[in-house]
Amino acid sequence: MASDGDAAAVAALGISGGGNDWAPLRRNLPLLAPEEVELAKLLLSEGQSHLFEHWPEPGVDDEKKRNFFDQVRRLNSSYPGGLASYIQNARKLLADSKAGKNPYDGFSPSVPSGEVLTFGDDNFVSLEEAGVKEARHAAFVLVAGGLGERLGYKGIKVALPRETTTGKCFLQHYIESILALQEASCKLVEGECSTKIPFVIMTSDDTNALTVKLLESNSYFGMEPSQVHILKQEKVACLADNDARLALDPNDKYKIQTKPHGHGDVHALLYSSGLLEQWKSTGRKWVLFFQDTNGLLFNAIPSALGVSATKGYNVNSLAVPRKAKEAIGGITKLTHVDGRTMVINVEYNQLDPLLRATGHPDGDANCETGYSPYPGNINQLILEIGPYMEELKKTHGAISEFVNPKYTDSTKTAFKSSTRLECMMQDYPKTLPPSAKVGFTVMDTWLAYAPVKNNPEDAAKVPKGNPYHSATSGEMAIYRANSLILRKAGAQIADPVVDTFNGQEVEVWPRITWSPRWGLVFKDVKAKVHGNSSVSQRSALVINAKNITIEGLTLDGTLIVNAKDEAKFNVTGHVENKGWTIQHVDHKDTSEKEEIRIRGFKFNKVEQLELNY
Repeated sequence: MASDGDAAAVAALGISGGGNDWAPLRRNLPLLAPEEVELAKLLLSEGQSHLFEHWPEPGVDDEKKRNFFDQVRRLNSSYPGGLASYIQNARKLLADSKAGKNPYDGFSPSVPSGEVLTFGDDNFVSLEEAGVKEARHAAFVLVAGGLGERLGYKGIKVALPRETTTGKCFLQHYIESILALQEASCKLVEGECSTKIPFVIMTSDDTNALTVKLLESNSYFGMEPSQVHILKQEKVACLADNDARLALDPNDKYKIQTKPHGHGDVHALLYSSGLLEQWKSTGRKWVLFFQDTNGLLFNAIPSALGVSATKGYNVNSLAVPRKAKEAIGGITKLTHVDGRTMVINVEYNQLDPLLRATGHPDGDANCETGYSPYPGNINQLILEIGPYMEELKKTHGAISEFVNPKYTDSTKTAFKSSTRLECMMQDYPKTLPPSAKVGFTVMDTWLAYAPVKNNPEDAAKVPKGNPYHSATSGEMAIYRANSLILRKAGAQIADPVVDTFNGQEVEVWPRITWSPRWGLVFKDVKAKVHGNSSVSQRSALVINAKNITIEGLTLDGTLIVNAKDEAKFNVTGHVENKGWTIQHVDHKDTSEKEEIRIRGFKFNKVEQLELNY
């Protein structure tokens, strides 16, 4: 017989009858606070009574039952529209997946409009200047919710060394680049300029504490702590079947299993944080989004921001030239039969069949440039803040989702393991009106794109000629880019040699690296490289200074230059020493640190000249 409290709670649930499917919950209703009763009602109305099937009598596991509702409360509050919306969206997407529905039905692809830049020409230099000028009106957002497990590294990815000549991690490089932009942008203002560029880092349960520790233990790498905002994304509930029944954790029957929702959450987090209003009120015009392990990205930021400003793009996707059928999404304009249009990333395995199905018999083919007309999306976005805020008022930051269940067989009736809804940051333009100005900026891959995401075993299996996207290729790409930039500035940089590390054949250029405050844009580098300077292939050159000029330097060995910002001097003459040799390391050699093993090499620092000013 139900107690008065039980009867009152049953009445509060507003569910008539008393089927046995929720009898265990009914017995436990007296334990629940009014808010928990509402959450129980939500779950039952969405067909989730199975979550309570195993609940014992009151007095057994009561604390665990309360913890269950704490988790439900978090899942409900962190998703735009709450858990009911999540379950309803899941049912629709799971039904579409089971039916094999094509998300692009009714759409025809065409090449969108955008800018293709050539490094170092007059247009590029003037766009870089325009971008530096705009930087003081920008805010930067880094999505860093992932650990480095896929890389063979147990820590957070932003703590990995970007390159091992200096050992500076990705996060340090990003912060130093933003600070260099901040300073250069302020210099272009008449009078006093105290602009501090805001920097947001989106973390997850996996990365939050380690990211905060990395910042605090390194004094925020020179940035003022008040400039940095951390927004933590929550996970979403897993789905056990096509009816979108929520999955319980196999190890804890009072816990819903959860998995990451994807970096698309960044838009909802920014919307709910109130930061966008704050930024707009202080004159911000642009929000730049970027991912955690592309060591070349800031080579592309100034000119791309210049494109956004001069072209008036509401959305600007950074892109690189893409070979037809290359495994990278293509930026595509889609026009629906009902007149809707959008400019979005279409995954490479969907682009070719979509083109073939809409009157392009060759599918995704290279054009006269030798590349596909659909440029490769590198997941870096520049959004104009005004239109972005207007859009988020409508959507609350909810991003078009997808589901990718792994079915047990072709009947598609059961899953191998639970799935969840996912969303991607770059799908933001899907909901924009046709009037939105959506474009792209294409830059050379060598300059702008070398992500670090594959472990040595996976990278070694990549077909020859395709990018490895590993720690090995990511580091070597930095030396290549810096060598080519110095060549363009007039220095003689020796050609690379080819070597193999962890089964990956790569070009080994001179190990040249500099701090962002020395060479933020090409014009800076050109102004600081004079005379007939040369660097041999076996050399390493580290410039950790701001105002040094290289004039008639001949380097054959290793030279490290450290200087305070105010120090101005020329580095000149002939420098020759035994230098640093490259030593091969096997990725299975546990005597080496993980960050070295995943590269397949380390430097043997035999001899160097270090200049300190």
